[in-house]
Amino acid sequence: MAVAPAVQAEPKKPVSEEDGKYFDAEGNPTYNVKPDGTVDWYTYSGFRRYHAECHVCHGPDGMGSTYAPALIESVERLSYQDFIAVIIQGRENVTTGSQSVMPSFGTNKNVVCYLDDIYVYLRARGDGAIGRGRPMKREDKPQAAIDAEKACLGD
Repeated sequence: MAVAPAVQAEPKKPVSEEDGKYFDAEGNPTYNVKPDGTVDWYTYSGFRRYHAECHVCHGPDGMGSTYAPALIESVERLSYQDFIAVIIQGRENVTTGSQSVMPSFGTNKNVVCYLDDIYVYLRARGDGAIGRGRPMKREDKPQAAIDAEKACLGD
């Protein structure tokens, strides 16, 4: 029996930009990948933060594991607000014979301070805009990202 290949969403273009951060038509943070493969700072940062905090359970590059689901698929199903709520509050799914728990990361500044970064990285992966591994080229870190990081981390 042949298995149909997975369908990837078409990479999306942002509709607006503010201080190096890109947004979709609904005002949600999104990625920007230039034709030469250069990613915006937040996508690059999201790769770094995802692999520092999330890949242990959810597998490398957002692809899932035997322990936790593929987040590159979750960002396609969940709204931005629902994605953030699950990370902040955690979630428990109990079905007949199985239980899965996503712990709350609401007090982990290494996650909370970079929620948008992680989200846009996973969107870029889910849409097929970037491949596996560390993006080879990135935009410089915008001053707005520096200021937000200092404010969130308390530096």
